[in-house]
Amino acid sequence: MLNEALAALALRPDGCYVDCTFGRGGHSRPILQRLGNRGRLLAFDKDPEAIRSAQNEFAGDKRVRVVPGSFTRLAEVVEEMDMMGAVDGLLFDLGVSSPQLDDASRGFSFQKEGMLDMRMNPGEGFSAADWINQASEAELSGVLRRYGEERYAARIARAVVAGRSETAIASTRQLSALIKDAVPATEPGKHPATRSFQAIRILVNNELEELETVLKQVLDVLRDGGRLAVISFHSGEDRIVKRFIRQQSRADPYPSYLPVTGSEIKPRMRAVGRPVKSAEEANRDNPRGRSAILRVAEKLP
Repeated sequence: MLNEALAALALRPDGCYVDCTFGRGGHSRPILQRLGNRGRLLAFDKDPEAIRSAQNEFAGDKRVRVVPGSFTRLAEVVEEMDMMGAVDGLLFDLGVSSPQLDDASRGFSFQKEGMLDMRMNPGEGFSAADWINQASEAELSGVLRRYGEERYAARIARAVVAGRSETAIASTRQLSALIKDAVPATEPGKHPATRSFQAIRILVNNELEELETVLKQVLDVLRDGGRLAVISFHSGEDRIVKRFIRQQSRADPYPSYLPVTGSEIKPRMRAVGRPVKSAEEANRDNPRGRSAILRVAEKLP
């Protein structure tokens, strides 16, 4: 969905853009290629490996600022740069990156043996294993249902509690096997642990709450006409983005009895086009992107 995301940002050579989820530069690199000497790019990432990659690649390029940490620092960093209300485009590519999934030691993948970590920044917070081994059965079931929309959440939670009573759950394959044995029926082409691993990762990294937090900063950061582009892979993420755009696209909620004219009732954003879903050809090339959906909005004067 690279081309669609770049088109959504309506890039200008002298513009200021923020890649809120750098990853390995899949979006930052082509954005920077389209910027002139006066253009600016901010790149955020929580993952220390991603930050090292960005710093190595863009060292010496004065157009780029690499920001370690969560994108919830967006307004803070933009204000430091004296650019509040002057950013031309914000891009979010949510979820886990391919390098994180491919590195077994990070614990994101149920298909590779590794320590059950799942933290975007391994130096912060609690690991998936920490949580799995202390959460109550009700907590386990609730998280799998809420963040993973897992229909067998209760069965899986019981299996996890029973399994950890014999030995602590420390590895991805260990957890994956427990889940597989607990699920009575599987979806074609989908591993039975997919939804559970996704749910645990979202919890460990506080992903939905951080998305809610940063969206509250968007209107202060963007200039009039600036674009917000969000690629999400999880229905919970997409609902948050959809709700935010819809709320900001509505007129101010004045009571019907007040003498307010139409010109005084101003929405703050407008949705740009319809949501874009990942193309079938792209899905064949990159099955991990099959659930991707792009939503775009523009700040109104």
